[in-house]
Amino acid sequence: MSNPTPTLHTTTANDPVTGAARQVGFFTDTSVCIGCKACEVACKQWNQLPDDGFSLTAKSFDNTIDLSATTWRHVGFIERDEPVSGQETNLGDPFSWLFIADSCKHCEDAGCLDNCPTGALVRTEYDTVYVQPDICNGCGTCVVSCPFGVIDKHPTDGRAWKCTMCYDRLKDDETPACAQACPTEAIAFGELSELRERADVRLAELHDRGVSEARLYGAHDDDLPGTRGLHAFYLLLDSPDVYSLPTNPVAPQNTVNEGWRSMAGALGAMAVGVGVAMLSGKWAR
Repeated sequence: MSNPTPTLHTTTANDPVTGAARQVGFFTDTSVCIGCKACEVACKQWNQLPDDGFSLTAKSFDNTIDLSATTWRHVGFIERDEPVSGQETNLGDPFSWLFIADSCKHCEDAGCLDNCPTGALVRTEYDTVYVQPDICNGCGTCVVSCPFGVIDKHPTDGRAWKCTMCYDRLKDDETPACAQACPTEAIAFGELSELRERADVRLAELHDRGVSEARLYGAHDDDLPGTRGLHAFYLLLDSPDVYSLPTNPVAPQNTVNEGWRSMAGALGAMAVGVGVAMLSGKWAR
């Protein structure tokens, strides 16, 4: 696998022309995804990822099933017995086939990064989340800390791997391989602020066409407060759970206070119980 060492920054790098902090990302518009899997192939070719073989779940024509340590961009197939609003299939029974080109979300609040004990996960000068394979010790803390189930341990070397947003291509001012290969431009890459504006315009356009079920997922910080938004966000044509996305993902570090409050409540209840038991024993004597 090809993974260059990132230039580490505590803040995002500044654009040499505008001086503004650079934040790049993906906007994946599922309404124009055709399920061709060109992005999957391009990702594997560029990052030298091995073939995972051919397997089917008997529930879908999707042959790669899920994201993994060796599949960093995955196109999911969703078959429904209802059409998209305004869609005419001419197939008799109501039917629609949704696709989603899924990848790491590069969360604003990244559970994998904040819980990594070795510092193997870092935020690059492009504000993306990157795994340094030479520092990863394969502990798996990042795997259980990702609310999306994205990051995964490699079956042979045991280290964690995921989408790098083609960091090596970014260093050469090139578009990530998946977005470059997408024939319908369903995967758009660029400055995060511009992608958010583009997503808002596209959503309004679909609503004007009567596609009322269209919605954005993770485009803005307040969309998913548990991760403070995503740097790889989506336009969906159904609820997130239909696309196997969590409705309200939360990075583990954002539930620490809630955990302490629960523990304090439990300890308080235990103390009261012990006190009652001691008093009961005293009066019984």
